[in-house]
Amino acid sequence: MDLNLSDEQRLLRESAERFVAESYDANHRRKMANDPLGYSPAVWKQFAELGWLALPIAEEFGGLGGGAVETGILMEAFGRGLVSEPYVATVVLGAALVDMCGSTAQKQARLPRIADGSLKLAFAHSERAARFDLSKVATAAHKTAQGWRLAGHKIAVLDGHAADEIIVSANIHDPQGPSGRIGLFLVPARTPSLTISDYPRLGGGRACNIELSEVHLPEDALLGDGHDALPAIEAAIDRAMAALGAEAVGIMQTLLDTTLEYTKIRKQFGRPLSANQVIRHRLADMAMQVDEARSIALRAALKIDAEPVERARAASGAKAKIGRCARFIGEQAIQLHGGMGVTEELEVGAYFKRLVAFDTLFGGSAHHYRRHAELGRTAISA
Repeated sequence: MDLNLSDEQRLLRESAERFVAESYDANHRRKMANDPLGYSPAVWKQFAELGWLALPIAEEFGGLGGGAVETGILMEAFGRGLVSEPYVATVVLGAALVDMCGSTAQKQARLPRIADGSLKLAFAHSERAARFDLSKVATAAHKTAQGWRLAGHKIAVLDGHAADEIIVSANIHDPQGPSGRIGLFLVPARTPSLTISDYPRLGGGRACNIELSEVHLPEDALLGDGHDALPAIEAAIDRAMAALGAEAVGIMQTLLDTTLEYTKIRKQFGRPLSANQVIRHRLADMAMQVDEARSIALRAALKIDAEPVERARAASGAKAKIGRCARFIGEQAIQLHGGMGVTEELEVGAYFKRLVAFDTLFGGSAHHYRRHAELGRTAISA
């Protein structure tokens, strides 16, 4: 298998890295951290102009037809700058769910608008009692004469406060249809009886909790034809984990580069820290962890379109392994910078916080080691 980047992929990487280096400095990140929106609408518009919002969307809907590898290239560059724009929520999760589950009319009404930056989506699925089990959904959707009535509570919705529409998962209660189905519903952000409580995420960006108190929706709010959406949800989350893994690799590479540079200029007893053999060994261990994380992130991206068990094992394996690598590199970077590593004066602490947040998103390393093992048993028995 040829793992070298194509000319188009190299151009994407170079342009993304250049844009992030020029646009995302410490002052910009601090400004976004204190901004109620948590990101810059002007930068989001630039993403659209550069074609990044259209990257994974099919060409027939105004996209560029890119795949998970191209998304990973972009996300790694985003990691280097701690980008806080709602790219994962809108493009990686939202667009994927519309594409997998939506009717032709729903796709035509939304995917071109995602590509041009005029529509932002969020995916509300996590619930307190679920504990990262994607099949556990307590939010209920009851069929009514006018359409649907939703009631329930969602937590940790990425960038839900900034979304124009929120894709909400719910158990369908329809006397005329089969039971036990999970449906996806398109809920406008300004819908009455929908309460959004947003808060800052660790390491930048924002998330929110959502309360649906007898929310009434028209019949066409159901995404697609009402078939069980759980397989699509699992596929979308696996896609998001692969993208976030690539972002974590970009963060880890930045921490490695920053720490290496610091040990060259920081002196103790008249010698730079990098002259100490023990420090060199620790830096070498950090470099190996970055390479391992990058390799398994690429593997997850390459398996995104594989059959479900193979795709899920690759995604969970990457999430678990990268989570462990991220923790190691973050802790080493903090320690090698000494007490300065956790101050606001240096950016090391901000990058470490984003890695801690990555490890908990969609389940931590322990959860995904278990999932990987269970999927392995399923593959063997099949």
